[in-house]
Amino acid sequence: MAPEVPPRSGVAPNPHPTQAARTDPNRQVRGDERRELTAYVTAEYEQGRSIRDIASAIGRSYGFVHRLLAEAGVDFRTRGGARGRPRK
Repeated sequence: MAPEVPPRSGVAPNPHPTQAARTDPNRQVRGDERRELTAYVTAEYEQGRSIRDIASAIGRSYGFVHRLLAEAGVDFRTRGGARGRPRK
């Protein structure tokens, strides 16, 4: 019988791409993991979520999420909300 191998760093594996980034926000994300995270972040942004909301949900900084979106070639929305009427 093979000996049990303890999980690395005491963290149970999780297939969701955002959970890996959430465990250690200082760890670099590279390769397939970065592509998966970029796809997730891009999909969320295109569904209307703000960069700040996405960053908070995955446990990363605003700048990191903005960088992923820029690398993916996303067209950023303008700042602010819709105006009720034209300004005089």
